Amino acid sequence: MTAASRQRLQQRLGQEIVSCQPLSGGDISQAYQVVLKDRSELFVKLKAQAPPGFFEAEARGLEWLRQTRVLRIPEVVAVAPDFLVLEYLQSASKSSDFEESLGRGLAQLHRCSWPTFGLDHDNYIGLLAQSNQPCDSWPQFFVQHRLHPLLELALRQGKAPAHWARRFERLYRGLPQILTEGPPARLHGDLWAGNLLVGPQGQPCLIDPAVYAGHREVDLAMMRLFGGFGPRVFQAYQEDFPLAAGAAERVPLFQLYPLLVHVNLFGGSYLASVESALQKLP
Repeated sequence: MTAASRQRLQQRLGQEIVSCQPLSGGDISQAYQVVLKDRSELFVKLKAQAPPGFFEAEARGLEWLRQTRVLRIPEVVAVAPDFLVLEYLQSASKSSDFEESLGRGLAQLHRCSWPTFGLDHDNYIGLLAQSNQPCDSWPQFFVQHRLHPLLELALRQGKAPAHWARRFERLYRGLPQILTEGPPARLHGDLWAGNLLVGPQGQPCLIDPAVYAGHREVDLAMMRLFGGFGPRVFQAYQEDFPLAAGAAERVPLFQLYPLLVHVNLFGGSYLASVESALQKLP
């Protein structure tokens, strides 16, 4: 952390920083454990050239999830264009019911609905802008504000083959027959294992969201994409909030969005992953 950043943080927090320890794990921002003069501990994310509204959107997303009072979400302490300060969650050993608590907690989170698909503000997934323009129809939102923008971006940048345009158009036409309708659920939006922590009492804690209101199977499909979640998580979810028929067949559909995110950010092997998902769909 630079001296200038440290000074700005101290001014914002109203206290002297007595120690600042770099933390590993973040690939977008610099992360630190900060101890203040009153011995309180905080978690700080810094990014000097953050996109406009980057940390402000993350702070709003965390608070949007915290409103549900379901799963543990870190409290926002301060936010600025180039930094975000959160409560520091000291990790403990997983509780004996960690996986069940996560599954049932997600089910309860997804029961917390929103008036429309989307949200009242845009945000980011990774460093990619994410439009949350509200829609009354989930297929419309999923195409116009999730799949199509990232497909077009990948095509413009030469990161996707031209034939994807025709293949995705065919997929769009068939979505009303594939998708089930239901109330818009509050989603974490980027729920891979790296965004799950073990909290101070060994409970599941969620961080780094890319929130919006959408189909509840989105979070579950993302969890299955890169692994890291045990079978008891999904069993507990199903017991608490059973999924509609055909959910297993819709998993590759909902994995397309995070895969397109990775195509745009990293390219490479994710092209084959998109092709594989498309082959499983009508």
